[in-house]
Amino acid sequence: MSDRAPAGQFLDAAIGLLRRVRDEEADSITAAGTLLADTVENGGRLFAFGAGHSSLAAQDLVYRAGGLALMNLLAVPGVVGVDVMPAPLGSALERVDGLASAVLDSSPLREGDALLIISLSGRNALPVEMAMSARALGVKVIGVTSVAYASETKSRHASGTYLKDHCDLVLDSKIAVGDAELTLDNVPAPFAPASTVVTSALLQAVMATTAAALADRGVEPPLLRSGNVDGGHDWNGRVMERYRDRIFYRH
Repeated sequence: MSDRAPAGQFLDAAIGLLRRVRDEEADSITAAGTLLADTVENGGRLFAFGAGHSSLAAQDLVYRAGGLALMNLLAVPGVVGVDVMPAPLGSALERVDGLASAVLDSSPLREGDALLIISLSGRNALPVEMAMSARALGVKVIGVTSVAYASETKSRHASGTYLKDHCDLVLDSKIAVGDAELTLDNVPAPFAPASTVVTSALLQAVMATTAAALADRGVEPPLLRSGNVDGGHDWNGRVMERYRDRIFYRH
């Protein structure tokens, strides 16, 4: 580790990862944005799912100023963030077989929709089963994961496969196994995770691509405005009324 302060080192590491994503995932970002634009134009609905801290990036897409109004959170009880008590229960639930299928069976997902599945490791039963089951329904699946985990860890799904193996498109966040960017001789474990920063930026790049792709086709992107600017609530009310059959967080 260099003589620079840890804050600067972390920010440099995050910036380096963002540059890698920008340069190495450009084609995948374009493809993902195009897939979502196709879904919107064809009357489909958009959903995002993540477990634990991966849920933070999914939640950042939903009911978001400057974001697509049609993005809905696919919530799995007990794994959305770290609000469950005790918190380790959320990690345990990610490894439960059958949970994803039960959630999908009671969700509004249907053929023609698109689902973003965010899982840093992509190795647990929940995201793998979620991708497999969603595709079986005719849903397009975009996986957002660190591909490195597939070669450096063992899958926890009975099939021995990872999230990346069951997606129509995969976006690689480039995060190293362990999700910690810094080390110090006097600190016993690596620290300073960057996955939330990078994954959220990667997904917002996809959303920007989707909005631009729709506009290029002559379709007004269903975007939300900040409720803290004049006229924002009225704008959002009109958008949500127009697309009420595709927005589930309003009901």
